[in-house]
Amino acid sequence: MTTPTAALDVPALHHLITTGHAPRLIDVRTPAEFETAHIPGSYNVPLDLLREHRDELRDHLDERVVLVCRSGQRAAQAEQALAGAGLPNLRVLTGGIAAWQAARAPVSAGTPRWDLERQVRLVAGGIVLTAVLVSTLVEPVKWVAAFIGAGLAFAGLSNSCAMGMLLATLPYNRGPRTDLDQVVTALTGDRR
Repeated sequence: MTTPTAALDVPALHHLITTGHAPRLIDVRTPAEFETAHIPGSYNVPLDLLREHRDELRDHLDERVVLVCRSGQRAAQAEQALAGAGLPNLRVLTGGIAAWQAARAPVSAGTPRWDLERQVRLVAGGIVLTAVLVSTLVEPVKWVAAFIGAGLAFAGLSNSCAMGMLLATLPYNRGPRTDLDQVVTALTGDRR
């Protein structure tokens, strides 16, 4: 049985930051997504790195932590991983960086890139459209569209996305390389 994710909305987080009571902000998106736009003072700990090294990271996250991603899905997965490692006081930013930006809260911006959700929609839609068009000539190709549809349905039910994980490995999405040593150094250094 999973416990419900503790949420923190944008106005509450903005208030904590502006009053000098900022929690540790951990952004679990890919380095490229983080480089595009992030909440000032946040640390980039990609979800796959966090999952792999959650026990080591737990030792550097002994205070209040707010987890951030694009919409809240990956942050909720990170919350489960860190809670499983015994870290208390975890929160997930409701609506993620998308809600933060919609509220016109401060953002550190870099090189614009498409987020993974948008890339998945483009690739999945492109494959389905192509498969349907080609199936008018070669009928069995329709099963490619069915396979992509099944994959998207499974992604929705399991709250994971194989296509998104695959796209995250592309050079375009990697951005600057992030490893455990860099993360630990940032977390143990002076807070930004």
